[in-house]
Amino acid sequence: MKDNQTDTFLRFDNVKKSYDQKNLVVKGFDMDVKKGEFITLLGPSGSGKTTVLMMLAGFESVTSGDISIAGKSINNTAPNKRNIGMVFQSYALFPHMTVAENLAYPLAVRKMAKAKIKDRVAEYLQLVELSDFGNRRPGQLSGGQRQRVALARAMIFEPTLILMDEPLGALDKNLREQMQFEITRLHKQIGFTVIYVTHDQTEALSMSSRIAVFNDGVVQQCAPPAELYERPANAFVADFIGENNFVPGKVTKLQGDMAQVKTDSGTIQAQLSDGLTAGAPCRVSIRPEKLFIHPTNHAHDNALNVRFNTRIYVGDFIRYYFKLPDGTDIIVKVLNDLSAPEFADGAEAQLLWLASDCIAFPTG
Repeated sequence: MKDNQTDTFLRFDNVKKSYDQKNLVVKGFDMDVKKGEFITLLGPSGSGKTTVLMMLAGFESVTSGDISIAGKSINNTAPNKRNIGMVFQSYALFPHMTVAENLAYPLAVRKMAKAKIKDRVAEYLQLVELSDFGNRRPGQLSGGQRQRVALARAMIFEPTLILMDEPLGALDKNLREQMQFEITRLHKQIGFTVIYVTHDQTEALSMSSRIAVFNDGVVQQCAPPAELYERPANAFVADFIGENNFVPGKVTKLQGDMAQVKTDSGTIQAQLSDGLTAGAPCRVSIRPEKLFIHPTNHAHDNALNVRFNTRIYVGDFIRYYFKLPDGTDIIVKVLNDLSAPEFADGAEAQLLWLASDCIAFPTG
């Protein structure tokens, strides 16, 4: 995760955090961030992602290691001296102030001239498409409008960095997706650097330049969204990012970067993950959308017989539930079109897929 120092804008160097001086909640975090990147810290509750954000903001101290911006350590810099903007899930707007007054506040604190403040507020109201709402108070706005005001307030003083802590967590699905688009649009338009915290995988995949997946205080993988989804580094990442099937087995043969895996339901050809050796127990990871139900014209390397359990209509696709002969559940996602088959309860079927679309991970 380290880049050439000259390309680095923000650097975490072996950053650790303990609240009791015994147990580490962040266990040696390293990352280099380039200017203009949109980095998402993703993981389950208690994995350490929010703690990293709070240390960067200055609201939590660093137990050991160093955080630097533009080559200068900020470990001992007060939060209000770090020139960092923040957007919270709760919006944190002043309810007694108008929208325009909320936006003006961080500029007034920085002693900006009144005429310049007025121009800057008008500019950012237009940027977030709220030019007609400057005289309203936060309580008179919708959730999406309040979040846009919070975003504008974080950007208006032109900070070096913007931190977002679960900013869309309180919004409903449609509004959440709209705000994802708005944040992405503004990021591309202005080019600010973002560190974004969420536990929502879809949100992370759709918005980020890179995603750091946390578990138990350790980054399991940091990569662009497509790489993270298509080539997860381990079983945790494969399981946490999107839907997955796992078929237990044992490696019987290695050839280059491929593994032959014997399972109780048949032999599988799969990509080989790091640390897997011949004879080792493993789990083969297969995405539901990579599986095809026979008959199909799709090329395939693997075929397993299954028994139909149930079929759930989801709208744009149909989710099929099958069982392998050893009892392992396996899910298939099929686009909702004329090719989606029907099965009687308990009917036999065959699933097909490519070896390049599955990965064998060590068990454990």
